[in-house]
Amino acid sequence: MVKNEAVTLSSLLRRFPGRILLTWALTLVETTLTALIPLFIGFAIDGLLDDDPTALFHLAGVMVGLIAVAVVRRIYDTRAYGTIRVQVGMVQLDRSDGMAVSTFNARLGMGRELVDFLEQEVPATMDSVVQLAVSLIILYSFHPVLAYAACAATVLMLALYGGVHRRFYRLNGEHNHQTEQQVKILEVRRPDGVFSHLTKLRRIEVKLSDTEAYVYGAIYLALLGLVLFNLWYAASHLPTTVGTIFSIISYSWEFVGAAIVLPTTLQGWSRLSEIMKRINQSV
Repeated sequence: MVKNEAVTLSSLLRRFPGRILLTWALTLVETTLTALIPLFIGFAIDGLLDDDPTALFHLAGVMVGLIAVAVVRRIYDTRAYGTIRVQVGMVQLDRSDGMAVSTFNARLGMGRELVDFLEQEVPATMDSVVQLAVSLIILYSFHPVLAYAACAATVLMLALYGGVHRRFYRLNGEHNHQTEQQVKILEVRRPDGVFSHLTKLRRIEVKLSDTEAYVYGAIYLALLGLVLFNLWYAASHLPTTVGTIFSIISYSWEFVGAAIVLPTTLQGWSRLSEIMKRINQSV
C-alpha cells in the first residue's frame, strides 16, 4: 500500500487479492460442507432405519472433509491476515505526522478492526448467505410454504434492523471519538479526568448494548416463530418420515442461525463505515 492511498475494504482487496480470495474460497468450501450435514444426517437416519449404512458412510466422509478444510483455513487465515495488519499499520504510521499520539494509537486499533472485518465478518456473511440459500432450496423442495415462511421472517428481521441502523452509526462514532482521547487523558493521570473518560465510554457502551438487546430480541422472536411454524406445518400438513421431519427442523434452525448473521454484519458495517472515514482523516 502507498502513503496517499485511502485505507478501505476495496483498497485492501486490490492490494492483497490472492491472500484474501484464497481464504474466502476455503470458507465457501467449508460452508458448503457444513450446510450439507443436516441433509446427510436425515439420509443416514432413514438408511439406518432400513438397515442400510451407506448414507452413514457418506455422512462420515463429509464430516472428515469438513474438518480437514476447517483446519487448513484457520492455519492459513492467521498468517495471511497478520501480514495485512502489519502493512495497514505501516501505512498509518507514514501518514501520522502531526497527529497526536492518543489519536494515532486509537486509529491504529481501528485499522486492525478493518482487517478483522475481512477475516471474520466477511467469511461469516458468506457462510450465512450459503446457509440461507441451501436452507431455502431444501425447505422449498419439501414444500414451498416452508420457504415462503423463511423469506417472510427474513424481511421482518431486516426491517427491524433498518430502524436502528443510524443509531448504531452515531453511537459508534461517539465511542471512537472518545477512544481517541484515551492516551492523552491517561498521560495527565488526573483521577477526575480518567473517571470522566471511563464514564463516557460506559454510557455509550450501555446505549449500544441496550439497542442490541432490544433489536436482537425482536429479531429472535421473528425467527423462532419461523421454526415453530415450520414444525407445525410439517407435522400436520405433509406426509413425512422421521428423517424428513428432522431435516425440515434442522434446516429451519440452520436458517435462523444464518439469518441472524445478516444484522450482525450490518451492525459491523455501521461501525466500519465510521472507522474508514475517521482513519483516512489527516488529523
